[in-house]
Amino acid sequence: MTALIACDLDRTLIYSHRFFISLDSANCVEIYRDTPISFMTMAASIRLECLARTEILLPATTRTVDQFNRIQLPGRPCRYAVTSNGATILHNGVPDTGWRLAVEERVQAGSVPITEVMAELHNRVSDRWVRNVRVAEELFCYLVVDESAVPDAFVGEWSSWCTPRGWTVSRQGRKIYSVPTGLCKSAAVAEVRRRLVDSGELAEHAPLLAAGDGVLDSDLLEYADAAIRPAHGELHDLEWTTTCLRVTRSKGPAAAEEILDWFSDRARKYRQSSIELN
Repeated sequence: MTALIACDLDRTLIYSHRFFISLDSANCVEIYRDTPISFMTMAASIRLECLARTEILLPATTRTVDQFNRIQLPGRPCRYAVTSNGATILHNGVPDTGWRLAVEERVQAGSVPITEVMAELHNRVSDRWVRNVRVAEELFCYLVVDESAVPDAFVGEWSSWCTPRGWTVSRQGRKIYSVPTGLCKSAAVAEVRRRLVDSGELAEHAPLLAAGDGVLDSDLLEYADAAIRPAHGELHDLEWTTTCLRVTRSKGPAAAEEILDWFSDRARKYRQSSIELN
């Protein structure tokens, strides 16, 4: 009688040093080039470790496989993970090639090619505020920007160009993503859910609980049986909502603690109701 918990990582569960007043009581969960770069509060780390003992945790991130593999979350390793915004399903750390092929076909059918997007993007950006332009998994791209120097109109104008061509634009801090609409977290999470039910690891009526903070999480939050988002980030700035959505009272790293408490409470209520029915 476990719940399936699909959770975004960056700015939902884990945070850069910029979000902490002091790192003395923070738990480092990612090191890159010998530098600690991502953290959780100690309280959130303990909550996540406890949650992993009773529920099925499914990280659902826009990070690429390599970027995801840098993270060491507290608790036992997750058997499944969704990376690259749904392009990859990892099972015991191994990418599912069949899923990837299906995603590529869906993307090709619904969006203009990434080469066309990149050509137009290069015409619209400037070295004055763009630090890097990156292509991820050969499927989507993102800018690394100087947050204070990005033209106010850029995201809206770029989104207006992308939307009719089957692409979604999302700004998350110093990164601005351009992602084909067929590439979404909810489809990959639904596939993992189906596999877990088919294998008997998850009851068919078990709830899917989800959390995320950005536009690229919105389809997952809408797909979930119940969802929560932090009181910060892209979705909060847009005042975005959907049915069965909770918004945390806290902002920043403390919001992760509240999200994990909410997951635990909802999962516990599910188990109690299942016992009463039986």
